Amino acid sequence: MRGILLFSLTVLALLLPTDRALAVEPLSTKELAEHCLQYADDPEGEDAIFCVRYVQGFIDGAVATDERVMLNVVAEIEKDETYAQRAIRIRNPSRSVSRYGATAYAEFCLGAPVPLKEVVEHVIDDLMNRKVLEDSLLARDAVYTVLRRDYPCDEDESE
Repeated sequence: MRGILLFSLTVLALLLPTDRALAVEPLSTKELAEHCLQYADDPEGEDAIFCVRYVQGFIDGAVATDERVMLNVVAEIEKDETYAQRAIRIRNPSRSVSRYGATAYAEFCLGAPVPLKEVVEHVIDDLMNRKVLEDSLLARDAVYTVLRRDYPCDEDESE
């Protein structure tokens, strides 16, 4: 009995530090800039690839998340809406969403396929033009700011 208790306490003690090991530490803008600085000199290098993949991952994550959120919102609306309300909603969808997809909810629209290289270069230009790269400013916020600024959803554009 005492052996089982001792074994259980040992296993429990070994599991305690795993919370810290599994925690994801957000990337700072300064850290992203250090990787992206290498892009111009060696676009195939490890740091440049990290930069490109970070931006690509951000966009992919936004698309996946926004599509899921959009489906959840539609499902919630459909629970309580009448047939007439549903007909109106389906016949008059948001032009941004119908044209650009779910990222319209994230306030950026990549529209027709935009080369990843172009988006990455916009992010790099923004990082290089910042006067102060604070460790407290997260890379995801910097990338999001660039996407919203340089790829806005234009409601007024004719189809």
